Parts: sequence; C-alpha cells; structure tokens
Amino acid sequence: MALKDDILLFSRLSIFQGLSEEHLRLLAFGAERRRLEKGHVLFRQGAAADSAFVVTKGHLKLTMHAPRGGEKLVDEAGPGAILTEIAMIADAERHFTATATEESEVIRISRVLFHRMLEEYPEVAVTVERRLRESFTRMMQQVADKAAKLV
Repeated sequence: MALKDDILLFSRLSIFQGLSEEHLRLLAFGAERRRLEKGHVLFRQGAAADSAFVVTKGHLKLTMHAPRGGEKLVDEAGPGAILTEIAMIADAERHFTATATEESEVIRISRVLFHRMLEEYPEVAVTVERRLRESFTRMMQQVADKAAKLV
C-alpha cells in the first residue's frame, strides 16, 4: 500500500478526522506495517498496550476470556478498523485478543509517535481532544440507552 493510501485510510478514522493531509502524512510515515499470517495473534487480552493498530488488509477476530474458560468471540475487525486507539494516548491494557483469521496486514501507531505529533503540533492535540470527547459522549449515551432497557 502506498503512503497516499495510508493517508486516505487514516483520514477516514474518526479519531483523525479534521487533521490536515500533512499531519496524516507524518503519522503514516512514522507508523510501522506488519503482515500477519492466518492464526497469528497480534496481541492478547490483558497485555500492556502501547500502540493502536489499523487493519489495512484481511480480518481479525476479537475474543475475550469466557467466564467458564475458553474464549468468546466479541467482534471482528476488517480493513479500516482501528484497535485500541486509547493506547496511543495513555497507558492501557488490551481488553481482548486479536487473531488474524486470514493473511492480514496492520499499521502500528505507537504512543511515542502519537505523543511526539501532539507535542509538535498543538492544533492536532485540540482536534484529537474534540474527537475523543465526542466519542466518549456517544459511548456514554449508548451505555445509558442499554441500561434503560434493563430496567
């Protein structure tokens, strides 16, 4: 995939919407590509997280430990999905295991790279903060809606 394709992919992710093409180029240039064979575990639930991953090709299954042992499928991620984006900002733990279900490719965006961008370009920090606030508000509304259905 060419750098321009990575920039286009990043521009479609909600956390990066509103960033200039130049900022997205810097992010894409500093990120790391990884190829995954079918069955490869990208990361495991409970592991420390220091980066986000953007799926560019293939699919990954996302599983969690089941209460009675084994694993439970909780979601799937395909091209254009971003996994554990909070890890770009703060110390975090992986809340699920991500395993390639076919030959796949991801882009790793490290916390160090992301923090460097936030420090060097304060306007990026403002844009990202706004996106995170919007996402958090949406998530809290979804939780409230689900809680209301339980009553």
